[in-house]
Amino acid sequence: METLFISHGSPTLCIDDGIPARRFLKSWRDKGVISEVPRAILVISGHYDTSVPTINVVDGVNDTIYDFYGFPRAMYKLKYPAPGAPDLAKKVKQLLDNAGFGKVKEEENRGLDHGAWVPLMLMYPEANIPVCQLSVQSRRDGTYHYNMGKALAPLREEGVLIMGSGNATHNLRAIGPDGGPIATWALDFDTWLKESLLNGRYEDVNHYEEKGPCGKMAHPWPDHFYPLHVAMGAAGDEAKAELIHHSWTNCTISYASYKFTTQN
Repeated sequence: METLFISHGSPTLCIDDGIPARRFLKSWRDKGVISEVPRAILVISGHYDTSVPTINVVDGVNDTIYDFYGFPRAMYKLKYPAPGAPDLAKKVKQLLDNAGFGKVKEEENRGLDHGAWVPLMLMYPEANIPVCQLSVQSRRDGTYHYNMGKALAPLREEGVLIMGSGNATHNLRAIGPDGGPIATWALDFDTWLKESLLNGRYEDVNHYEEKGPCGKMAHPWPDHFYPLHVAMGAAGDEAKAELIHHSWTNCTISYASYKFTTQN
């Protein structure tokens, strides 16, 4: 099973047909982006940020979390009732425990935040694939999250889709009007990221603040970038990266999304 990093951008992705990434995610199965329907999905979302690794263990249907404010009322009526994946959650906990990530916490009452359900409702609208979420630790670094992904790599052999959900660039204080020119710093970082991933320079991406241009401007807080590191690590050091979608909104928000395929 391949791994994915999806830039989910604005929560309005769930209703706004004017966002190009929405059209991509709705049609991505027709394009054959991944090779098979996953048995279960593990989402690492930038909106699930904790001090230690935490997994939601839901026995039943996942609640839909509306972790955004001031958006159209219709968005708060949407539901994504995907079943939980308690068996997968237990396996994630075991793998991370064995890899030395300390005691992994469990949350039994947490549903899916919009970093998970917004892209998934477009990708798998039937909501019939079990889903669980794993948190990021934004006070750690890229290498830590890359190693987290490496620990989770065996899940791919069991038909689990490991999907990071964040953004290639994420500085909400610097956004501009939709349709305006792309900010130079955002374009420079996005271009560097693409070239680094496509050429397999994963160690550079792990140290993006030192190796990449404008890293701190592109990600003043790394919560939306570390899901990429987990997806990258889960595919392995020799994985091939592929840019599967690219678009912009609000002058600074890159929707660049990537697939990682393990080389045999």
